[in-house]
Amino acid sequence: MGTDTVRATPPADASAAERRREQRGWYVYDWACSVYSTSVLTVFLGPYLTEIAKSAADGDGYVHPLGIPISAGSFFAYAVSASVIVSVLVMPVAGAAADRTGRKKPLLAVAAYLGAAATAGMFFLDGDRYLLGGFLLIVANASLAVSMVIYNAYLPQIAPPQERDAVSSRGWAFGYAAGALVLVANLVLFLAHDTFGVSESTAVRICLASAGVWWGAFTLVPLRRLRDRKVPPSPGSARGWRQLASTVRDMRRHPHTLSFLLAYLVYNDGVQTVISQASVYGSEELGLDQSTLIVAVLLVQVLAVAGALAMGRLARTYGAKRTILGSLVAWTVTIGAGFFLPAGAPVWFFVLAAGIGLVLGGSQALSRSLFSHLVPAGKEAEYFSAYEISDRGMAWLGPLIFGLTYQLTGSYRDAIVSLVAFFVIGFVLLARVPVGRAIRDAGNPVPDRI
Repeated sequence: MGTDTVRATPPADASAAERRREQRGWYVYDWACSVYSTSVLTVFLGPYLTEIAKSAADGDGYVHPLGIPISAGSFFAYAVSASVIVSVLVMPVAGAAADRTGRKKPLLAVAAYLGAAATAGMFFLDGDRYLLGGFLLIVANASLAVSMVIYNAYLPQIAPPQERDAVSSRGWAFGYAAGALVLVANLVLFLAHDTFGVSESTAVRICLASAGVWWGAFTLVPLRRLRDRKVPPSPGSARGWRQLASTVRDMRRHPHTLSFLLAYLVYNDGVQTVISQASVYGSEELGLDQSTLIVAVLLVQVLAVAGALAMGRLARTYGAKRTILGSLVAWTVTIGAGFFLPAGAPVWFFVLAAGIGLVLGGSQALSRSLFSHLVPAGKEAEYFSAYEISDRGMAWLGPLIFGLTYQLTGSYRDAIVSLVAFFVIGFVLLARVPVGRAIRDAGNPVPDRI
């Protein structure tokens, strides 16, 4: 990997060919890392690590990491929660280092390959190695979070304002396409493991490790094409663990940017909860089997590609804010319709999955591009660390509301429809954000359509 740096220039001043080359390299990182989110987190690791923990449990069904009694069935969830805590601590530090030095590419390389190595190491999860699984999950999740801070911070540098919605949407589309492609290959191996002469557990471990190999291999492309840019030193910039507090204090000078983050925190919490709990709704309330749920996940991945690209085109005509607001209306209608799905009817669950897929990629992609306009120049990684914390570190309220609703009503239908509130409140909060003024306050040019 080259370590040369170049002086920062506005994206619009770069030659079109050079800019396109860098953008194409940027897309490939989404192609590289999204396989981890799809195959590892969404499909294979949770059930497999839970089974490993159960095999190591005592007679009462508990494991004892660090001497703490934990239900084996809860170990995966606790490991995910621990990874969120580590991510929240590390992301602001990494973002500040990237902005202070201008050397985003080495930090991206370290985070990506640490995460890829931890994922590839999941091949060795067998027997009762649940502690190893928890450790590798924490390392991989935290590494992914840090790498996404750096990756997202490149967006304002590689795309002028008028291109940013389309570039962000293409990145998400690349990620969903890779997730679908690898998931198909994984499912062939998993469902036909006897034909390939391996056990089911070995097939799962190969699927897990292959995501790490894929992540590491394709990361070479963005590392070759993305450029580091020298930035003027920011006087008095904070270091270490004080960085998050410093970032929040700085963002107080941009209250409309904070308002957007609040709106994003609310509706994205709803998005993440739907993603994580839809399979529970399908299996527990609708009585659908595992193969149906996996096909639904694959359907979401495929349609999210089309949805991200289509919503990117809509943003050119109607602006990112209006398009996101439209997607929140679609989310509300889709989740509301989910309340009425008949049990034991896979076709209608696939219809629900299709609706989710069509709005999923676009709402995420356009939120990222819209936020990039609200970031002061030279503080991209620092502000995107706060964005990622909103994305990952605060995604606990939705699952809590979902769980409490089920506990109080005994109905997963009531639990799933309770998530509508996140999209309605997020819509109201976003509608109140004067994005044009927010962009000007951040010192950035206002696009014709925003």
